[in-house]
Amino acid sequence: MREAVIVDVIRTPSGKGKPGGALSGIHPVDLLAEVLEQLVRRSDLDPAEVDDVIAGCVSQVGEQAYNVGRNALLAAGFPDSIPGTTVDRQCGSSQQAAMFAAQGVLSGQYDVAIACGVESMSRIPLGTSNMGMDRYGSKLRARYPEGLVNQGISAELIANKWGLSREVLDEFAARSHRLSVEARGVFQEQEIIPIDGLTVDETVRESTTVEGLSGLAAAFRTEEYAARFPELDWRITPGNSSPLTDGASAALIMSAEKAASLGLKPRARFHAFAVTGSDPIFMLTGIIPATRKVLERAGLGLADIDWFEVNEAFASVPLAWQKELDVDPEKLNPRGGAIALGHALGSSGTRLLTTLVNQLESTGARWGLQTMCEGGGMANATIIERLS
Repeated sequence: MREAVIVDVIRTPSGKGKPGGALSGIHPVDLLAEVLEQLVRRSDLDPAEVDDVIAGCVSQVGEQAYNVGRNALLAAGFPDSIPGTTVDRQCGSSQQAAMFAAQGVLSGQYDVAIACGVESMSRIPLGTSNMGMDRYGSKLRARYPEGLVNQGISAELIANKWGLSREVLDEFAARSHRLSVEARGVFQEQEIIPIDGLTVDETVRESTTVEGLSGLAAAFRTEEYAARFPELDWRITPGNSSPLTDGASAALIMSAEKAASLGLKPRARFHAFAVTGSDPIFMLTGIIPATRKVLERAGLGLADIDWFEVNEAFASVPLAWQKELDVDPEKLNPRGGAIALGHALGSSGTRLLTTLVNQLESTGARWGLQTMCEGGGMANATIIERLS
């Protein structure tokens, strides 16, 4: 059996995804190219060895259009014989890229692949790709006559269904910032590559407190939604949601045999994958069945997993997951999550992978599971095993 191993994982710091953010002056092609350059340089890998570059990006329009993955690898100086493609599985795009890369290695189609992702939300604002257009069409609208909703409403529905109070949501958000502040040193040492003078995550706020968060107003309440969902008391705010973010990340993936032939030491191996669809109204709950599915495929139980990375799109998402599966909260996002570290959509999957690999190594742990909720009602889940 071939093994798909992770040789290296890196990420940029998280920049605020608005004009004036620390990374907002960098074209997304250049941002991803910098990560690709440094990824191969760190392993002293000839880019000609790479069989494919698979990039995640959600808003594939404007500066992120026309296959940003291919553009970035050329900008990074890779030979023009190296192909690249760009995938969109919403927030899980680069986690899916890593799955595709690993599956290509396992099948024997690749010896070396790079999974990566980028999103510049300051330059390509969220929603730009369908601005002023009907994203659904008549047949999909007919299937859901009451109307589909945005992710903020889904987060509200989840908070209500799982009985997550505003205080609990804000406490989790404050925890995310606290843990990310505590992890700044290890982030700099283990996973962040400096970009344009930025060496720390710009989105992390040391001053975050539950008291401060409690004063923020609900972000997604409108008269239309309030009438449609009278059971909601509107608990989701900018403070317990992930911020708009700029960032890029990448993983160097290859067969164990190829790593050995190149004299490279694998850091982890892929053990199991899962992807699921879920209710597009609740939308963000797919991480629950995806987790169960990937554990079953791996032949593991929740108790076997040492660390979990569950994307903090909104505080209600990982909290509902933790409550439903009864996972030890201390094992969940031990270095903080997207509420503090940001959610650069196309980059978040390989960003989580970067953090998970380093957390496993730092603690000498064996098993890690990451899962990501996704727009439209989907989720990816991946289990990796640290290699000593």
